Amino acid sequence: MFHKLTHTNDDRLLALQRILLGLVFFPHGAQKMLGWFGGYGFSGTMNFFTQQLHIPYIFGLLAILAEFLGSFGLISGFLSRIAAFGIACNMVVAILIEHIPFGFFMNWTGAQKGEGYEYHLLALALLIPVIIRGSGAFSIDRAVSAK
Repeated sequence: MFHKLTHTNDDRLLALQRILLGLVFFPHGAQKMLGWFGGYGFSGTMNFFTQQLHIPYIFGLLAILAEFLGSFGLISGFLSRIAAFGIACNMVVAILIEHIPFGFFMNWTGAQKGEGYEYHLLALALLIPVIIRGSGAFSIDRAVSAK
């Protein structure tokens, strides 16, 4: 099973995609876990998830861990399929719970009360190849699966 999770090829484009995704999601995860980049930290985020959105504690915890630890998994290429799957689940839930009422487009002009879901769809489009094909080149998964 571990071999199936880590097996990947030497695709450099997939590696670039994976690393950039990790770099994009790191600030989001750090906001939720550490309170960096203007975030509320673990307690504040967990309170928002459980009190405002009525998400059970375990799912809130998994969401925070998926973005925070998942970003490291994507950047390093370690268990990237699991990292990408966790973040993809976050994106689907975010679309369904929070962003559908605001339509497709992000709130570029500040005219909407919330953000649309176009960002989340783009993230999913980039996460799905990582889930299917793995980490690609320059990854811990590649080094492990090559042995």
